[in-house]
Amino acid sequence: MNYRINILVAALISFFLWSCTNSTKTAEMPLPKLGNWYIEGQDTVYHQIADFSFINQMGDSVSSASVTGKVYVADFFFTSCPTICPIMKKEMLRVFEKFESNPEFLILSHSIDPTFDTQEVLRDYSQKLGIEDASTWNFLTGDQEKIFELAQTSYITTAMSDSDEPGGFVHTGAFILIDQEGYIRGVYDGTKSDQVDRLLADIPKLLKK
Repeated sequence: MNYRINILVAALISFFLWSCTNSTKTAEMPLPKLGNWYIEGQDTVYHQIADFSFINQMGDSVSSASVTGKVYVADFFFTSCPTICPIMKKEMLRVFEKFESNPEFLILSHSIDPTFDTQEVLRDYSQKLGIEDASTWNFLTGDQEKIFELAQTSYITTAMSDSDEPGGFVHTGAFILIDQEGYIRGVYDGTKSDQVDRLLADIPKLLKK
């Protein structure tokens, strides 16, 4: 009987050690680079965010140069959105509150209705959310076609006009995680708390590099 108990105990200990080791490996797995890629010579070329330049809620220019070397989360919304945007902004506040003190981190929220969402409208909107400046969270406006193009070809998400949709636009609730070199490292549903929990856990994996 003791022999059988010892075998069982040993098996349980082995399983526990394997589980801990496996969990550690899973937690430490690097985030993949997402999007299309191709081989050029000996190198693999991964999808990167294209150059851009928009105006934030403070009237300052924010461009691809502004985010070089920083980790950031991007999303697409509009202030009069009657559907998912309020949920997205509530979830993004969680991201902001956790990383607002980190100078290596930014949030870029692009308005897909720049005709209505002027710099002044975005400033009022951000202040109602409790965002007093743009040091971490930038609400961006600019040329609508360029915003649509950036969303669809760079961030690989949906953002377009659609008169059949509530508010006149269609877009996803995606929160897109970008690394210091402009590679997409994760895409999360910004309307679901468990997905945003994953984002909160993944951001530090990039920041510590």
